[in-house]
Amino acid sequence: MPDMLENLDDLQTDGLASLAEAQDADALEAWRLAYLGGKGRVKQAAAGFRDVPREDKPAVGQKLNAVKKALEDAFEEKKAALGPAAKAGPAIDMTEPGIDPALGRRHVVTRVREELVSVFARMGFEVATGPELEDDHHNFVALNIPDGHPAREPIDNFYVDDPASTGAPRMLRSQTSTVQIRTMERRDPPIKIISPGRVYRPDTVDATHSFMFHQLEGLYVDRNVTMADLKSTLLHFARAYFGEQADVRLVPSYFPFTEPSAEFYMKFALRPGQEPQWIELGGCGMVDPAVFEAVGYDPEEWTGFAFGFGIERLVMGKYKVPDIRMLFENDVRFLRQL
Repeated sequence: MPDMLENLDDLQTDGLASLAEAQDADALEAWRLAYLGGKGRVKQAAAGFRDVPREDKPAVGQKLNAVKKALEDAFEEKKAALGPAAKAGPAIDMTEPGIDPALGRRHVVTRVREELVSVFARMGFEVATGPELEDDHHNFVALNIPDGHPAREPIDNFYVDDPASTGAPRMLRSQTSTVQIRTMERRDPPIKIISPGRVYRPDTVDATHSFMFHQLEGLYVDRNVTMADLKSTLLHFARAYFGEQADVRLVPSYFPFTEPSAEFYMKFALRPGQEPQWIELGGCGMVDPAVFEAVGYDPEEWTGFAFGFGIERLVMGKYKVPDIRMLFENDVRFLRQL
């Protein structure tokens, strides 16, 4: 036992003497690892405790604890005396002007969508939403698009189920008109809604086409609704959004879910000083009686109109964006300009 106690005395003496020579943070850390670390001299001394005779263990254990505490206390005192370690890296020049953080904002498509919703809200339209994963009934059948119609072809739709093996295949909706059907199924007239949202079609991606884009459709159902109501609504929208110089023109067309149907053009200047021009924005018409019958409305009592257009087309026209792909490449340098 005397040898063990002497060794512990020597450990304390050597440790304190070595600690006194440490003059910086690096030297202090090296001392800590040498004496107090997981493989340091104090740990090595403690490992020899198991070989001490049983009758001597109390005295040796007490001495070992005293040496360890003495070295730890001396280390903390030395650490406080040296002060905090200097941090790596260049010093900060407090006289330099600060850098303003880059602030984000909503995507231009989102902003235009909200602007459109605001315009129609002032005309009494409320927003209705529906699922993007749709079924054959809401995407085609209830919209008077029969079996065999070219619009049902797999080449023009994103089917989730094989349309040849099931009677009611699911698909990513190809138009937001599905929301009109779901709304009429749940509610009795009168109805006055708009339904903005994403739609999907397997178009070849180019400057004016994308497999995903945004539509905004409107539906108004009441007694004695006429084409004059439709045109006046579109005219109010055009002038509220594009300015008092905007005008509306309806050109006869065909859609399975409206009769009569029309494509609507708006005449407006794309930028200040430019001569106004006619721009095709979408389709519209009076709701076909077959659509009313599909949702349980009496077409002898109720009439209505519907319209729809692509939001990206408005964005591209308003902000002079030459390629629709630029809207979804997420290039912050470009999006900051809009």
